[in-house]
Amino acid sequence: MTRPDRINYLELPSLQPEQSKAFFSTVFGWTFVDYGPDYLAFFDAGLEGGFYRASQVATTAQGGVLVVLKSDNLEQSLAAVQAAGAPITKAIFSFPGGRRFQFLEPGGNEFAIWAE
Repeated sequence: MTRPDRINYLELPSLQPEQSKAFFSTVFGWTFVDYGPDYLAFFDAGLEGGFYRASQVATTAQGGVLVVLKSDNLEQSLAAVQAAGAPITKAIFSFPGGRRFQFLEPGGNEFAIWAE
């Protein structure tokens, strides 16, 4: 039985959902189902969700929610993100419990990746 009131799905804005799809498919192996030109559902990301076309996006500078992904190899994840052309907004830094970096995906949202 599923407990109520748990996060079940995330809907994220994207300036360019098709570019968000290409980035996350290539770099992280997420799969997608297209529901028209303005909405793409994602799977294989740890939690299901979708990108919807929007004129604004989420960054920490604007007080937006930061989606944080976990990695087994932070340097390898950083290299993959950089190879895909995503700008790094915060270089790798330490915090209690691990290390992380933050980046902008092509749709304009800021994400982070951390490792223990």
